[in-house]
Amino acid sequence: MLSQSLQQKLQLKQKLSPLQIQTIKLLELPALELDQRVRKELEENPVLETKEGDEEPESAGELSLSEYTGQDDSIPSYKLYVNNQSRDMKKEFPTFSVRESFHQNLEAQLGFRSMTDKEREIALFVIGSLDDDGYLRRDFETLSDDMAFRLGLEAGPREIEQALSIIQEFDPPGVGARDLQECLLLQLRNKEQKPAVETAHTILEKHFAEFTKKHYDKIIARLGITEDELKEAIEEILRLNPKPGGNVEDSYTDRAQQVVPDFMLEIKEGEPVLSLPRFSVPELRINKRYADMLLKAAGQSTRESKEAATFVKQKLDSAKWFIEALKQRQNTLFNTMKAILDFQKDYFAEGDETKLKPMVLKNIAEITGLDISTISRVVNSKYIQTHFGIYSLKYFFSEGLMTESGEEVSTREIKNILVQSIEQEDKHKPLTDEELVACLNEKGYKVARRTVAKYREQLNIPIARLRKQI
Repeated sequence: MLSQSLQQKLQLKQKLSPLQIQTIKLLELPALELDQRVRKELEENPVLETKEGDEEPESAGELSLSEYTGQDDSIPSYKLYVNNQSRDMKKEFPTFSVRESFHQNLEAQLGFRSMTDKEREIALFVIGSLDDDGYLRRDFETLSDDMAFRLGLEAGPREIEQALSIIQEFDPPGVGARDLQECLLLQLRNKEQKPAVETAHTILEKHFAEFTKKHYDKIIARLGITEDELKEAIEEILRLNPKPGGNVEDSYTDRAQQVVPDFMLEIKEGEPVLSLPRFSVPELRINKRYADMLLKAAGQSTRESKEAATFVKQKLDSAKWFIEALKQRQNTLFNTMKAILDFQKDYFAEGDETKLKPMVLKNIAEITGLDISTISRVVNSKYIQTHFGIYSLKYFFSEGLMTESGEEVSTREIKNILVQSIEQEDKHKPLTDEELVACLNEKGYKVARRTVAKYREQLNIPIARLRKQI
């Protein structure tokens, strides 16, 4: 008996329910994409319908399937109806332009390529994963996992790499690179292959480390070229764009995507009032005709009737999960944004950046009782319209440091002073990280050299030697 008990294993597996999966997917969507997702669900699920005008919601109590299937509904009947509009709301989009046309431009170019549906889906996902500067900074394994979770699409690293190689042929040159070296080499590939370009290609491909450190003597010796030839090659490299995604923003401003703010903040009688505009999302409810169909089918014993009952049962479950997921999305978004407003109360009063307190995802997770991953999904790709401008929710998050007087300040404030100090430096003798530490200390900000180095790198500012101008 003892040996048998020792062989027993206890395994705990956490499996997400269909409702949880649906909620996670909806939570990630910004307002416009949510509108599209709701309309798609209405088209694909005949059990869902919209409520028009002042029509009263139909009773959902008779939609319980336990009587006919022997199963309990996991969602109470009162949750089968979701109200997404007030009576006096006009169906208008409060939109503003953001520079997201870079990705649209790539998707348009993809439309001219001949490929299978699967290849196109993979390529579209890769395009959507590119950063605003045109780089792909996610590895193929992570992309593969995300595709399987979000799209239900199985794609291996080799298929993703093939899609990326196609994207790297698009304009602007250098797009889809995984690092700076690859970005510059992709651009040289499209230039006329004259001697200076060929030398530049060799430098970037085989002596990139020496080039970035400005060890020009080593490059001349190893390539056996003259100083003039090196200078011509460097001029070719300096003409390249290290951030190809930035090229499209100004050229395609007229095609910029219209984004609907996910939150509205207004000041009424001196108090902030938060709301979630839902101008485009219709009111959803269960279609009673299909519930009646289930009742009739359940009372018959033919094979066709049972298949019809199974189909309707599946659609009813899907409709209930979708409606409940919409409700949970709305509550989660509102509670998260309310916590951010409370945390940054002084800032939202006037929009004064100096009053923006250090705040990380964990702070809001602790206030709301939600997971950090949930807060991250809420913050991602969401915007709020305030009385002093429109901002991405990511803008309000930053780490913090203590001043000499013991006051906690946002790292954004430190970075602003760091940028100002570097802009005002003597370019013939740039400030080292140690000298930047001294500058910050003089202004009352006590920071370590490694902290200055980290912030400088986050701001894409090179070390002092590389900022030197002749």
